[in-house]
Amino acid sequence: MSAESAPPRTGQGLTGRLHATRTPTAGALVADRPAAVIGGPGVRLDEEQVRAFVAEQLAAEDLDGRSVCLVVPDGTRSCPLPLLLDAVHGALHGRVNRLTVLIALGTHAAMGERELAAHLGYDEGRLAERFPGTTVLNHAWWDPGSFASVGTVSADRVAELSGGLLRQEVDVRLNRAVVEHDVALVVGPVFPHEVVGFSGGNKYFFPGVAGAEIIDLSHWLGALITSAEIIGTRGITPVRALINEAAQLVPSRRLALCLVVESGTGALHAAAYGTPEAAWAAAADVSAETHVRYLDAPVRRVLSVMPEKYQDIWTAAKGFYKLEPVVADGGEVVLYAPHVTRISEMHPEIEEIGYHCRDWFTGQWDRFAHLHWGVLAHSTHLRGAGTWDPENGERCRVTVTLATGIPEEVVRAANLEYLDPATVDVDAWAADPDTFVVPQAGEVLYRLRSS
Repeated sequence: MSAESAPPRTGQGLTGRLHATRTPTAGALVADRPAAVIGGPGVRLDEEQVRAFVAEQLAAEDLDGRSVCLVVPDGTRSCPLPLLLDAVHGALHGRVNRLTVLIALGTHAAMGERELAAHLGYDEGRLAERFPGTTVLNHAWWDPGSFASVGTVSADRVAELSGGLLRQEVDVRLNRAVVEHDVALVVGPVFPHEVVGFSGGNKYFFPGVAGAEIIDLSHWLGALITSAEIIGTRGITPVRALINEAAQLVPSRRLALCLVVESGTGALHAAAYGTPEAAWAAAADVSAETHVRYLDAPVRRVLSVMPEKYQDIWTAAKGFYKLEPVVADGGEVVLYAPHVTRISEMHPEIEEIGYHCRDWFTGQWDRFAHLHWGVLAHSTHLRGAGTWDPENGERCRVTVTLATGIPEEVVRAANLEYLDPATVDVDAWAADPDTFVVPQAGEVLYRLRSS
């Protein structure tokens, strides 16, 4: 990512705009036709309801003889994909001329055959028997040949959408499989998200199956606003506006089945079908009532117990993002994940950069502008709120501690605190009135009731 214009030093003054449900520029991107919705907060849909809903929605679409690219999440998201893929395949097999399942890795590690089989619901090596006529692909983000450029978003437009935080033209590249199919159908969950507000919808294209340019720009925009400010924000945030703008360049017809999933179980509360904009908006409304919990007072210490679906800190950091808003000044978040042995399998450069607050980077931008802005954004998201200046150095609001299988010297070199996971007694920590223990952390957002 080139640094044609350095970002401003802060993201202050955005709060009012973040909570608008629709900006004048982004609103026009949202389709007028409302999404079809089943379920809602507190509801548990059964399999037959889900199958009938999917069949009804897809039966009404003009898909006969067309090619369909199904864009789905990887294993880091709770989602009943075996049920959903079975329902979609049942509705499309024999109608469409080609069906491709594309795993939206973003920049995560590729899924192997054993992982894919468990993830999608077929016996290892027997995809053709379970889902005939279907091809499954990882988004090969490391392979330049896997991308097609679909246009650019101008620097002036980026400045408009970002509220002036960035002014940078961006090349919009995404996986060729999307471009080379008639229809791109997103199937995936919606959760509170540290970069965009709520995940899902067009986010499965950008960053899900996108090139580095739009990933870096959108993530750095989120970092400038800060994770604590944007996570769980309703409506069209500046990052969502940028993603929606890029999505208008996708040549395929875009559709989405957006889901509200019970975290940790895969049970479905709701499903919304329509354009990615409309389906996402409907699902995000349900997610806001389902995946956000409130505390009456800040806590001194959090123990985020991370599920094994998060295989490195790059993904397990969600246990910090979702808890930062409820931690008192000077408090601590401990990520407890004994199974994690790497900070990042796919982005080892984060170990050299380390974890720092936003102002550490913006105050010394000449040192960091040449690096991938997405990596810098990840750094700020895990380090949280803080300040930096040449006289006083870096001062972060919250201490971040890893109780993982990562060696102590690696953790401390990355500017994080270390705790031997063998010393953690989860039950004893739960009995401590100053500690808030969160099992299955990473998907549910915690906020203070007054915020």
